[in-house]
Amino acid sequence: MTDTLHEPFHTDPSTDLSTHVPLTKPQLPSIATTLAAAVSWGLAGLPALLLSWPIAGWVVVGWILFVLALPTWSGLIEGGRKAVDRLVTILVWSTFALAMLPLVAVIYTVVERGAGALSVEFFTASQQGVLGEGGGIYHAIMGTLIITVIASVISIPIGIMAAVYLVEYGKNNRLSRTLTFLVDVMTGIPSIVAGLFALALFTLLLGPLPRIAIGGSIALSVLMIPIVVRSTEEMLKLVPDELREGALALGVPKWRTITKVVLPTALGGIVTGATLAVARVAGETAPLLLIAGTLRGTNFNPFDGAMQTLPVLIFGEATRGGLAEYVPFQIERAWGAALVLIMIVMLLNLLARVVGSFFSPKTGR
Repeated sequence: MTDTLHEPFHTDPSTDLSTHVPLTKPQLPSIATTLAAAVSWGLAGLPALLLSWPIAGWVVVGWILFVLALPTWSGLIEGGRKAVDRLVTILVWSTFALAMLPLVAVIYTVVERGAGALSVEFFTASQQGVLGEGGGIYHAIMGTLIITVIASVISIPIGIMAAVYLVEYGKNNRLSRTLTFLVDVMTGIPSIVAGLFALALFTLLLGPLPRIAIGGSIALSVLMIPIVVRSTEEMLKLVPDELREGALALGVPKWRTITKVVLPTALGGIVTGATLAVARVAGETAPLLLIAGTLRGTNFNPFDGAMQTLPVLIFGEATRGGLAEYVPFQIERAWGAALVLIMIVMLLNLLARVVGSFFSPKTGR
């Protein structure tokens, strides 16, 4: 018995798994993707040249060949699972490129056509008394900032407080369900309806067909409030209930728990949602055409008279009639104003990122 236990264990070489099962599977070379893409679009280029296809046709045919070639090659060498992984990777990157294509095209077109209009005069002068070349968009920039800031001052507090009620106090009661339904309906209303509402309101107050900048702010606030409510509501729902329960267990009143625990925790997302709402209404044209009107001069008083904004200026310069020799200058102003509007929206988004990261709760120890 003892000899049997101390007897050395011998293995048969024929049963050694390491001699039959490879430790690694064959892999495609690191340049396989690049090589497959080059071959695919190269083959697609032959019929494109012979048949005089446009660039879009060559790209589409090359993409189809690439989608077929790389997974097939991978399936023959690496196996089915790796081939499926490469296929899904191609589809994900393709959809990403397809989604980015309109954005890149819009930015490129606006920068190419609008950069030539930018100058010191363009930013510091209005169009008061200007009939042809010259003038600037200073009055429209100021009008956009004034109307948007007033709309934000109206909308953001109302939207945040409404979201706080829905999440913290409503608890799915009848009133909260009604408010949620109304907010969803307001989210989808056309902007022209908000303009008609503001026009009807100020017609009752001031008489027929008023042109007043504060009316534009009211119209924009109608569009902003549901966006702020929905974004804030979703951010408040992400705050863990343990934070609320811990504060309430310490005897902290509910209102103080909301202001000191819940809102600071969700502040980063709330700021981002508010900024998206501002960016959403900064480019609105229809409601401002109805109630804020157009003005070629500068007006800093939103309670007295019309006020020009960048979207309305772009619309007016691109469509306004006049002498034929003045049309190229109008188009140049329109593209320049569009570029400035994109820059303003981009700066707002960058500011939201900075503010959100600064006020968001720190998770590090």
